Amino acid sequence: MVKEEQIMATFANERVIAPANDLTREYYDKSRYGEPLGKTKFQYSLVEGLYLFERGKMIIKTARSELNLDSFLKKARKAEPNFWVRYAVFKDMRNRGYIVKTALKFGADFRVYDRGVKPGEDHAKWIIYPVHEGETETWYNFSAKNRVAHSTKKRLLVGVVDDESDVTYYEIKWTRP
Repeated sequence: MVKEEQIMATFANERVIAPANDLTREYYDKSRYGEPLGKTKFQYSLVEGLYLFERGKMIIKTARSELNLDSFLKKARKAEPNFWVRYAVFKDMRNRGYIVKTALKFGADFRVYDRGVKPGEDHAKWIIYPVHEGETETWYNFSAKNRVAHSTKKRLLVGVVDDESDVTYYEIKWTRP
């Protein structure tokens, strides 16, 4: 049995960094994992790093040691308190065949591209906000999220994650009576 080649990456400053090579470029070209960081490196969000790690596609280390699942999660949760909820949504959407990228510049957690569409080829179809089912939201914040989606010409999805990490999606739209 031939072992599949893995990306060798480093956990650094709330990101996962890997050298640019044939494998990192292939994952980027096929499925848009990571973002080129100059010509010599690729940068992955923590959710992308965990997703590739769980699938045996990436080994992640620190300056001192190789990370296992528990040590990665501990570091990720320290960097992002809402990490597991965000990851549950990211993983579910990726498993459904969508490309999911961060959306900080849009004021959202993620932007989601329709199946078969890659970033750079067309615009994202949705912005998505992951929330835990036990969270509460003010009408003010809910309205702000809707305005962000509307102003960026994207559909608004709220991914509600339950205690078993199952996700239910709600699409919110503006209507004019």
